[in-house]
Amino acid sequence: MIPDISKSLIWLRENPNILCSLRYIKRGVEREGLRITQSGKLANTLHPKVFGKALTHPWITTDFSESLLEFITPTHTDVKYILTFLQDLYRYSILNLNGELIWPLSMPCFIDNPNNIIIAKYGDSNIGRFKTLYREGLKHRYGSLMQIISGVHYNFSFPSIFWNEWKKNNFQNKRNLSISDGYFNLIRNYYRFNWLIPYLFGTSPAISGSFLQGKEKRFFLKKGVKNTYYLPYATSLRMSSLGYTNDIQDKLTISYNNLKNYIKNLKNAMSKPFAKFSKLGIKNKIGQYIQINTNLLQIENEFYAPIRPKRILKNHRSLIDALSKDGIEYLEIRILDINPFNHIGVDKLQINFLDLFLIWCLCADSPPMNKKEFKVCKINFKNVVLKGRKPGQVIYVLNKKTLIPIREVAKSFFHDLLKIAYLLDMALNTKYEKICIKLMNMVENPELTYSGQLLSSILEKGIDEYGLELAKNYYQKVKKESYQILNNNDFYHKKLYSIEKQKRLEKENKISFDDYLKMYFLKKY
Repeated sequence: MIPDISKSLIWLRENPNILCSLRYIKRGVEREGLRITQSGKLANTLHPKVFGKALTHPWITTDFSESLLEFITPTHTDVKYILTFLQDLYRYSILNLNGELIWPLSMPCFIDNPNNIIIAKYGDSNIGRFKTLYREGLKHRYGSLMQIISGVHYNFSFPSIFWNEWKKNNFQNKRNLSISDGYFNLIRNYYRFNWLIPYLFGTSPAISGSFLQGKEKRFFLKKGVKNTYYLPYATSLRMSSLGYTNDIQDKLTISYNNLKNYIKNLKNAMSKPFAKFSKLGIKNKIGQYIQINTNLLQIENEFYAPIRPKRILKNHRSLIDALSKDGIEYLEIRILDINPFNHIGVDKLQINFLDLFLIWCLCADSPPMNKKEFKVCKINFKNVVLKGRKPGQVIYVLNKKTLIPIREVAKSFFHDLLKIAYLLDMALNTKYEKICIKLMNMVENPELTYSGQLLSSILEKGIDEYGLELAKNYYQKVKKESYQILNNNDFYHKKLYSIEKQKRLEKENKISFDDYLKMYFLKKY
């Protein structure tokens, strides 16, 4: 039922230096959040000038919309440092919004009119225009509402010293394994058990009626108070087909068995015209671009995977090019909802669990995954995000041959997780065992999960009122706090830096945007 980790446990137990190397895991957080008005509606103002330029600011930028802030921490080995840095970013931002607030939930606030959602602008450089056009394409392909759903992305990488020992380890029974091979081993097990993350930490069991646009009947949603719709046992509507996934990309076949096939599949999706998008055309009737191309994916980032292999990009390289030449550098975990119980949207418990979970995913046996097994993984995930807390809810194991209650599978999983936690606690003086025990209580009692705790509060007040009240409370809380790592001077200099860097990019434009698009794809392929 659970992949075997016995050989890895022996390897770790006999090599305490390898365990110690895990203190150098690198982490980073990207947290999104909508700017809202004091009445709880989407702010239709442009990205505040006080932050500088969203295109070039390393910490405070935008995602799809001018209203959708994104906070980016630097990578670091210390979880406390990352969360404190994020707290400083949040504090500076909310205190400089001229009365606006930050929506504390993943699913959007009340939206008067989706047509009023302003696509993010990044200036007149070819790079900036490309980023805006990509978002224009998303709007025409999927609609703006889907694109302003918010989440937390967690970036994770093992240290090089760990990989050096991993590659030498005899239990792999293979030669010349690369770091990318190791990350794909991890990714396959991640897909097999990633339903645990929304089960424990999903925080979008309900949604504002303004988001639905008549879809409530299609998803059999129940009507709550004050324009609130919900599913009684849902964990993360954000990660359902109602949220940030779509039927179109279900047509994609992406292999996670090795880097070569992964890149081949992505390239195919990015070069294959898709009928629905071809009908839109590349330009509108007055000659303005409305999407980058008519392919199934405009660029790699349009692939809404719950985990992405990544590299830091330099010199305007594409991700595919960077992965092809240099392999995987880190992983981006993309299925965390905004945590409304913490003003920065994520907490230490979640980060610690993800670390432990990802270590397990690498250490456990991870045979190649065929299309049938991948489909089963997606079914399990869908069932958990829509009805994961339902008493007796079952999921498939052993490649759709057996149905077993979630509770039993999760308990078996945590049994193995505890073994890794024990070794880490002994080597690093951490508290992973306590974390496992706390999370096992959520498995035993689903009402203790984040979605279980949240739903009763939302149903009492209505999601729009609940979210607005929480946003105001967090504003008052942050006003009383002080910076821990950064200060106003740091933000001022980063603002100037972003402005000057964008000016340089715009001066560097040596070709037309039409030619830039042609050159971009010539380089990729």
